[in-house]
Amino acid sequence: MLEETLKWRLTYKPEEIRWDEVAVEGETGKVYRANFHDRNGRTVLILRPGKQNTTSLDNQLRHLVYMIENAILNLPEGQQQMVWLIDFTGWSLSTSVPIKSARDTINVLQNHYPERLAMAFLYNPPRIFEAFWKIVKYFLDAKTFQKVKFVYPKNKDSVELMSSYFDEENLPTEFGGKAILEYNHEDFSKQMVQDDTKSATLWGFIGNEKSGPEVAPEPLCIAPPAT
Repeated sequence: MLEETLKWRLTYKPEEIRWDEVAVEGETGKVYRANFHDRNGRTVLILRPGKQNTTSLDNQLRHLVYMIENAILNLPEGQQQMVWLIDFTGWSLSTSVPIKSARDTINVLQNHYPERLAMAFLYNPPRIFEAFWKIVKYFLDAKTFQKVKFVYPKNKDSVELMSSYFDEENLPTEFGGKAILEYNHEDFSKQMVQDDTKSATLWGFIGNEKSGPEVAPEPLCIAPPAT
């Protein structure tokens, strides 16, 4: 897996993706890093598939990879995993990604970011999502499958599960909390540009932004997996 990931990083170059290349994908806030952490201090990515605004599957995946790299970049010291909150408001089969795209996305997450995902909460998915899930779930390995949790606002166990992972004062109302979820694309873009500078410094790209090293550096891709 390590060898394949090094090869992938050398060709895909995720550490070289910059916000201006994927900003159009983020205009609706369909994927972005939250301004709060879970109770364990993990970075939170909010995904809103109902906010899909583009048609290029390659660009959509590139945007997601950028956001995963950004989430890792902003992990607190000593923390190696992130949490995904997926809001299904407005989702329908017409806005869902093709099965092949879903499989490719899962492969990238499982094969090149192993153990980076601590938990994925699928909040209040519509019944029609079950048909999509019945196919997609077979692409998940057993360990990843156990990290996917379906959460329903009127289900007591679901409410308790969310409470165990999040402070309701920080959690947006869309996920059963008390905070107001506001995505401002202009403000978020400024934040990502700042993070691009931080990332370029980490990877040694300052002064040579797009050339990159011949061999991918180590900090993000071969960190020991979390236990």
